[in-house]
Amino acid sequence: MRRVAIIGGGPAGLMAAEQLSTVDGLEINIFDAMPSLGRKFLMAGKGGMNITHSEPRAAFIGRYGRAAERIAPLLAAFGPDDLRAWMQGLGIASFVGTSGRVFPTEMKAAPLLRAWLHRLRERGVRLHVRHRWLGWQGDGALTRGLRLATPNGEVEVAADAVLLALGGGSWSKLGSDGAWVPWLQARGIPVAPLQPANCGFDVAWSTYFRERFAGAPVKAVVASFCGNERQGEFNITAGGIEGGLVYALSAPLRDALAQQRTAALMLDLAPGRSLDKLTAELARPRGRDSLATHLRRRAGIEGVKAALLREFCSPEALTVAASAARAIKALALPLVAPRPLDEAISSAGGVEFAAVDEHLMLTACPGLFCAGEMLDWEAPTGGYLLTACLASGFVAGRGMAAWLAASNEPRRAD
Repeated sequence: MRRVAIIGGGPAGLMAAEQLSTVDGLEINIFDAMPSLGRKFLMAGKGGMNITHSEPRAAFIGRYGRAAERIAPLLAAFGPDDLRAWMQGLGIASFVGTSGRVFPTEMKAAPLLRAWLHRLRERGVRLHVRHRWLGWQGDGALTRGLRLATPNGEVEVAADAVLLALGGGSWSKLGSDGAWVPWLQARGIPVAPLQPANCGFDVAWSTYFRERFAGAPVKAVVASFCGNERQGEFNITAGGIEGGLVYALSAPLRDALAQQRTAALMLDLAPGRSLDKLTAELARPRGRDSLATHLRRRAGIEGVKAALLREFCSPEALTVAASAARAIKALALPLVAPRPLDEAISSAGGVEFAAVDEHLMLTACPGLFCAGEMLDWEAPTGGYLLTACLASGFVAGRGMAAWLAASNEPRRAD
């Protein structure tokens, strides 16, 4: 019987195991460092399991930015519709929300994961928890000499094919710590540096603003940067900003900070009003109204929005209708740095796509495959991350099965 080792029990690893479990004559082992499988998957679904998105295919693929061309074939093999059908096969119904996002009917990840693991066990897949991969023993073949730390000490595992599905570098407490990067680099496998994705940013708040508004939501705004524009909300933190609207623009903001050491998020604090209308309203006589009352009555600006204006505009500018209106419609929020990688929802960087073939096998290491977030791609939240992880596991699992079948065929004499 031929043996398969899958290192990492997240969505990509589990999906690969499922594809392999339909092949006769394979012993499939999943090794995960954590006490249970799918921990990051469960955490991502804690506030409502957004499994994928229903938008048109072209728009969906475009969410992957520079990696779109490499992710597209994976989604062709296992896309959003396939994902929903697969869930239905596990007894988990789904629905499309008003935003176009797709959710399990129960809005939870746990029932899906339980049903999935049950099916894998029924098919004979062996699940090993508290087995942390430590790299390779010696300099031999990369499917041999897999070192694993277990509760009973270190063991060495050999397999006929190996999938690495170790995640990126965010949320290390859930298992994705990026420890694998130097081990692959030492074997000559090209790995782009891991960077935070879908992350918050540091802002140099004044003491007053930080103490008064940390934790406050900033709602109904439009944020833009370098031609990218999104409407939504974000949150003020003691050290900066975070939230869905910030995450949607985090990639270009992060890259700008890395390249130019400066970046400012542009905010439209009154997206429902034109600049001309705001200017006309603010030009009306204040009478005995304070500036705060005038901004609230004439522009609908109050609370944290008014505080943001005061944080980044001079008092003189806010007393002039034209300059105050311009600030409301285009307030520059200067950023200092992205938050640390471990705090990010996901990570960019990883094994470069140039190093793998169409089945996600490392071309320089026959029999060794990679899938999931440890590949060099990123995507915004909204179901795109999970869909691509599952698609990569699907493709890698099918690719491993095909490679094992081909390598098992008797060679013909020349």
